[in-house]
Amino acid sequence: MEQEFYSGFAQRARDLAENADPFTRRRLLELAKRYDAQSKPGSSHGRLPAPRAAPPTALFSGSGET
Repeated sequence: MEQEFYSGFAQRARDLAENADPFTRRRLLELAKRYDAQSKPGSSHGRLPAPRAAPPTALFSGSGET
């Protein structure tokens, strides 16, 4: 069941990549490869890392006024 989940996500990423700009297309195709690897039985890749929730705090240091 988990294999179907990841292979479905891989296909969705490839579908989205068809109409994306070059940068986004490359990122989506890389993501599809990772999902394909996850969908293989006995995959040694482990889980995908969690997406970054927030940008680095260094971008927000300071008073916030210009």
